[in-house]
Amino acid sequence: MTSLFPVEQVREAARILSNARKLVILTHMSPDGDAMGSSLGLMHWLESLPTVQGEGRCTVIVPNPFPDFLSWMPGADRVVVYEKDADKAKQLLAEADTVVCTDFNEPKRIGALGEWLTEVLQTNRTPCLLIDHHLHPAAFADVVFSYPESPSSCELVFRLIKDLAGMPDYPLFGCPLNILSATCLCTGMMTDTGNFSFNSNRADMYEIVSELVRLGVDKDAVYNSVFNAYTADRMRLVGYCLYQKMVVIPEYQAALIYLKRKELYRFNFRSGDAEGIVNMPLQVKDIHYSCFMREDKVMPAEVPLAGGSKIKVKISMRSQGDRPVNEFCHQVFHGGGHKNASGGEYYGPVEQAVELFNQNYFKFFLKE
Repeated sequence: MTSLFPVEQVREAARILSNARKLVILTHMSPDGDAMGSSLGLMHWLESLPTVQGEGRCTVIVPNPFPDFLSWMPGADRVVVYEKDADKAKQLLAEADTVVCTDFNEPKRIGALGEWLTEVLQTNRTPCLLIDHHLHPAAFADVVFSYPESPSSCELVFRLIKDLAGMPDYPLFGCPLNILSATCLCTGMMTDTGNFSFNSNRADMYEIVSELVRLGVDKDAVYNSVFNAYTADRMRLVGYCLYQKMVVIPEYQAALIYLKRKELYRFNFRSGDAEGIVNMPLQVKDIHYSCFMREDKVMPAEVPLAGGSKIKVKISMRSQGDRPVNEFCHQVFHGGGHKNASGGEYYGPVEQAVELFNQNYFKFFLKE
């Protein structure tokens, strides 16, 4: 498999990681399968290295809670949630001799934790690696592995581990990928491609999946744990979205679904219940773009970003074929992602987010 990364970058990452004795791995707000998979997958592999073995030597910190349907992942019970224990998270980050950031491209994507990260990196001169597949990475890390063409950060973590294993001057990285790490990486690759239904038409990606399966990953069990673990309330929410809330806009070749918080309350909404809804309108003939918006409350970790608003709107977009949505999400909703699957946030009522969507849609998508 051809390496994506320059040899000098890999060598510098090897140098940094070979000196690491206490690591913190960070990932973005509202962690999804790729965020959890890339951070936990990397954690399990790093813990297999002789220099990092031992309790508390490698910790994953997330800004706010991850969905319940990801709680089965190996190591999820050890994750430190900044929103629940800010003092512990800050202490761990301040004491770390190495920081690795996965699946986000700039400090603001981790909310208030981003300000602390920036301060720690500047004050302590802590070495920092970034492994990400979103557009426009900010210049805050010492070594950046950014590849927006990749469908998932988990794939990039896998590739980096393989490259590190090939560094002749650093034999400690010859540790094989273990089953815990492989399971986490498979989960992220599966979820960030919608179970390999978009951004997944590359042969080398399936070579990686094949290797993970050979290592012992039960791909069917991963699918069942992620996609068949919803509540009855979630199923009713899906029906409500498709029957009463989906707006099909033929002249846009698009569909839009948006929900206010009071609508979510009707269905006892929990984190993760909205997963996958954005993909469903793409099953309609001649609909090439889908956008899903839902109101949420501003979490403490996001106060610096909210501009005084107590409401935020989480935005997800999907597209088919050669129709990118990541630049739209980046410029209009301060987010990003990969070509056919992106997202962002808007701080304010959902009606304002919808208006912003309508104002900018033609500019980006109907140029032909």
